Amino acid sequence: MGAPGLAFETGEPAEPNRTQPFGVCQLSQQNQSVGQDWIARWQRVARRIRVPLGFLTAALYLYELSRRAPQPAAVAWSIALVLPGLWLRAYAAGYVKKNRELTATGPYAHTRNPLYLGSMLIAAGFAVALLSWPVALALAIGFAVIYIPVIASEERFLRATFPGFEAYCHSVPRLIPRLTPAPQSSTPGAAGSFSFSLYRKHREYNAAIGASLLYLSLLFLRPAVGALVHRLQ
Repeated sequence: MGAPGLAFETGEPAEPNRTQPFGVCQLSQQNQSVGQDWIARWQRVARRIRVPLGFLTAALYLYELSRRAPQPAAVAWSIALVLPGLWLRAYAAGYVKKNRELTATGPYAHTRNPLYLGSMLIAAGFAVALLSWPVALALAIGFAVIYIPVIASEERFLRATFPGFEAYCHSVPRLIPRLTPAPQSSTPGAAGSFSFSLYRKHREYNAAIGASLLYLSLLFLRPAVGALVHRLQ
């Protein structure tokens, strides 16, 4: 999950806008119902294609891995994206209290969706590790198709549940983080500090385990995948 204080995640949509396409959360009254219908339709489609899209991306990743040996320099550069992504997700998981309060401190004082931003950094890192434009394109399409309707749906829920969410939206960007934390006076409900028990409850360590397995695949899986693809050809 990415939006503050919410219980569901893609499991890893576009709200009507004012003048900027992806950074403002104010909806005009007359367009709200149309936007909500559009969000609902897109989210239904996203739920249906989420798993098949994941399998297709994984298959493409393995195919690209069989075609080219990972370059040490590329793998090193990928770590510069993957580690911050893992840190951001872990940091956010220790703050968010799902469905119980509007979380506006920690990373949520910089971006409204630190978990999703962390996932994007991790995915970008592994695309860099392979130096694969097809994988990068597949990941970009997948994130756009899945995350945009999810974010919009979550924000609709938060707006209806927490009166301070509108003020929070005006102070904190949806995705690209602000450099300095938003003042707590402009984010009603801002409270709390990092909790390791929340981190464990959300099982965010699974992201680190998954990233470690992917790096191991770069080192040891390629010969096996290459041999399999060669036999199939």
